[in-house]
Amino acid sequence: MNNMKLLVLVFVLTTIAGCISTSTGTEKTVRDDGAAAEQNFNLGAQYYHRGNYKFAKDRLLRALSFNPKFAIAHSTLALTYEKLENNRLAAEHYEKAVRLEPKNIDVRNLFAVFLCNQRKFDEAKQQFDRAISVRPNDNAHVMMTNAGVCLSNKPDLQLAEKYFRDALEFKSSYGEALIQLASLKHETGNDLHARAFLQRYLANNAQSASALYLGIKIEKALGDDRASTDYTNQLLRDHPNSLEAQYIVGIN
Repeated sequence: MNNMKLLVLVFVLTTIAGCISTSTGTEKTVRDDGAAAEQNFNLGAQYYHRGNYKFAKDRLLRALSFNPKFAIAHSTLALTYEKLENNRLAAEHYEKAVRLEPKNIDVRNLFAVFLCNQRKFDEAKQQFDRAISVRPNDNAHVMMTNAGVCLSNKPDLQLAEKYFRDALEFKSSYGEALIQLASLKHETGNDLHARAFLQRYLANNAQSASALYLGIKIEKALGDDRASTDYTNQLLRDHPNSLEAQYIVGIN
């Protein structure tokens, strides 16, 4: 399979998921600690988004000092530790986050992506499945697709395809599942099906350089020189500075 990146379901780091609470102290102390945790979390999330991971870590740790049960702060700190290349502490805080909020689908999805990047595929699958099973879950198709990409890197292409198809059962127009299926079918030599999935993708999604390049490969495999040339011309016209266009120019 081609090297494919895992999706991460984007959640708003500056929005607090759930109520902030503490188990001791007066009502005023609870409010003050909750406000301090929220303030430091928001600052930490902003630092994370700006790529200032050292300051993000410091603020997130401070947020957790006020509220150790702040699950989204643990997840954001885990993301920060990943950026700082400390996978041991990243895993520790992901585990704390899922223990604190086992039905938080974003927390589980992030943990699953982390596990897959560590090539712990079976553990990642377990986390994806738990996230997918939570109801209501309007983003289950994203997690199904993430699981499919993860399993394709194992590789377990049969199970990966099942996740992609499940995602399309959940949301038939979901572009990422369509393009992943098109890629998978091309890589396994089923280019007629690859063409069909790619056409469905292109009908409703931006015609990116990577999608057009996949179209070139599919049509060449099917022996359709005219269609391959059409994709090539569109790629060179619409994305002349892309890596895919540079590669095409380099081999011609």
